[in-house]
Amino acid sequence: MSERPAHLWIVGGTRRDRDAALDAVLPRTAAGEFHAVGSHRRGRGPYAGTAALLDRVVPRIWADAPDTVTAHDVELLSVAPGLESVVEPSRETLTSLAVPEERTRFYGPARTRRLVHGVVEFLNQWAAAADRPVTVRFDAVHEADATEQELLAIALRRVDPARLRLVVATTGDPLPAHAVELADALDRYAVRVDAPAAPSPTAPREAAEAVRAYVASDGTSDDAGEHAAYEAASAAQRAALHDARAGELERTAPQAHRLGALPYHLERGSDPHGAGLRAVLDAAGRCVDMGFYHAAADLARRARELADPVRQEDAYCTASTRLTSALAVLGRVDEAEEIYFDLRSRFTTPMVHLFSNYALGMLYTRHRAPETRNHLTARVHLHTAIALASQMPEATRSFQKVFQQNGLALVEMHMGNLERAEELVTEGLARLDADLAPGEHELHRSVLLHNRGQVRAALGRIEEGIADLSRVIAADPNHPEYYFDRASLHRRAGDPEAALADYQSAIDVSPPFPEAYYNRGDLRAELGDVKGALADFGHVLELEPDYLRARINRASLLLEGGDPEGARADVAEGLVHHPDSADLLCTRGLLALEDGDSRAALADFTVALEHDPALYEALANRAVIAQEQGRTDDAVADLTRALELVGPDASLLYNRGYVHRAAGRWPEAIEDFTAALGLPGAEQDELLWERAGCRAESGDLDGARTDLGRCAGLGASPYADRARARLAELAGA
Repeated sequence: MSERPAHLWIVGGTRRDRDAALDAVLPRTAAGEFHAVGSHRRGRGPYAGTAALLDRVVPRIWADAPDTVTAHDVELLSVAPGLESVVEPSRETLTSLAVPEERTRFYGPARTRRLVHGVVEFLNQWAAAADRPVTVRFDAVHEADATEQELLAIALRRVDPARLRLVVATTGDPLPAHAVELADALDRYAVRVDAPAAPSPTAPREAAEAVRAYVASDGTSDDAGEHAAYEAASAAQRAALHDARAGELERTAPQAHRLGALPYHLERGSDPHGAGLRAVLDAAGRCVDMGFYHAAADLARRARELADPVRQEDAYCTASTRLTSALAVLGRVDEAEEIYFDLRSRFTTPMVHLFSNYALGMLYTRHRAPETRNHLTARVHLHTAIALASQMPEATRSFQKVFQQNGLALVEMHMGNLERAEELVTEGLARLDADLAPGEHELHRSVLLHNRGQVRAALGRIEEGIADLSRVIAADPNHPEYYFDRASLHRRAGDPEAALADYQSAIDVSPPFPEAYYNRGDLRAELGDVKGALADFGHVLELEPDYLRARINRASLLLEGGDPEGARADVAEGLVHHPDSADLLCTRGLLALEDGDSRAALADFTVALEHDPALYEALANRAVIAQEQGRTDDAVADLTRALELVGPDASLLYNRGYVHRAAGRWPEAIEDFTAALGLPGAEQDELLWERAGCRAESGDLDGARTDLGRCAGLGASPYADRARARLAELAGA
């Protein structure tokens, strides 16, 4: 092993093999503070190993530095729900507080990445404060939930192994397709250690003992003997052991195992279609609510298999909708659509057809890939849902109709019917205020208000949009997206200070939020705060190195600020993630120009334009090279195309005029310089000087004198003295 600390990737067929290999390369005496956790999803479900680690370390930190924990309480409690007895949440939202029957908003797929970044930053703080290095071994990562695999991929990149060494232990089989980020991180940031097969224990074990051991492992054991004994045991014996283990977990750590071991045992116990179904269905619901969609899909599919669609219609339908909710977010919309057709073909219950039509409408207007969306089909489904809602019992009719109309408003907005969308949402708000008691369905009221604010902003009524979002924030002050959206509206309204304040609020109430940092950095750059912009773009890239716009913008700022090497490093790293990025290729071309390598620059600008023919910066810079190489017509063609793309632009008109002048095309040059002079931001002195030269060359000496006189009168201009000297030369002409 290298003396320099490194993360480790232990690859072996069994846990025994992997542990032996770890002991050989990293004796415990060299491991510092050592923690061994299991990542198998059957144990604790999502974030299994991380939750186990946090359960050990957070109570210690809470006792010594509670502010450190509070700063990350959202992510810690989401990842390790067993900490609820230790840590009191400080940033609840209407979404997190909503009772199940009032939950109408669900998290997007990016939420788990924010949680992960928060946990990683917490772990870094813990390790930095420790009095010795820390090592954490995560075993069975090949069987971990997608959430844990995502966390380890990010942690391998962001955690310094000199302080906190991560040991990721897997078999040699390929990781699942959704874990490609982890596979890449292991290759890039960890040293692989292949574990030889360890000798098997020589002492035979009784079958009953082996079965008990397998069940006690919560089905995570990779001991071949234990697994064989379990498979050979009678169904009754297995069920009894599963019941006993479930009872033990319910007594000792129900919250920690609610999403993993408890449903696993109860669905294999003596009452799989009763207690088992309830446990699996509850776990699926919790995972949907938390945004753990891979786990939700697995659990909901298992619940659907347990439920009898004839005798347990409600459970079957609930399992189906939880499954489709997860599948839609994961992009598996065809599978989700098949399930909704299955439900509509099986049942005549109005509510089944109501929620199926609503969900199908959302699939067609939101979840499908852009090229397969069909807003008209979505509208048909939503109209059907609204018709069904109108026939619901009086107690639920009002809310159901408003809910379906809100879905229709989204469809109408996507179809460009913004006035109709606003009308639907406003009508819904009024109906809820009239028909529901104060405090009832507060979450959905906030959703409607937020949606109306967005529609009003799209209609150009920015101040009304801001007012709606301000009302939402007053009702739900810990929801970061509201601040984020209002910041964008403040920016559009010309109030950058209010926008900056809202971006800061979004950052304060959220786990790490890359988009908020990026937007704030973009605004800071626009305001001339280059240092602040670089800091924000840098933090975005610390969180997400493949965040393309942050990479492009930081590289551009570095290049403009006189740091070509920093820009070069950003471009190189960006092209690793986005090899076809026209903006990065264009920036690399600019760096080549800085180096005097016009051949490489020309190649980069040309390839950039192949990927994005509308990238006018590449056209303008390629024109510079063409002019230097004497290819006047190519230069004019590129600059003309750039002007067609961006419209009248003083800099581009100046450049084309300059090319025309160099070619002796005086009328064309004069025309471009004249057009540029009438545009905001034009360099008046330089343009007048150039136009005067063209007029003199074309024989228009009076016009030249006029331009030179104007140029000479511009005061501190570097062209003023030259203009006065040239006027003197022309005095006798």
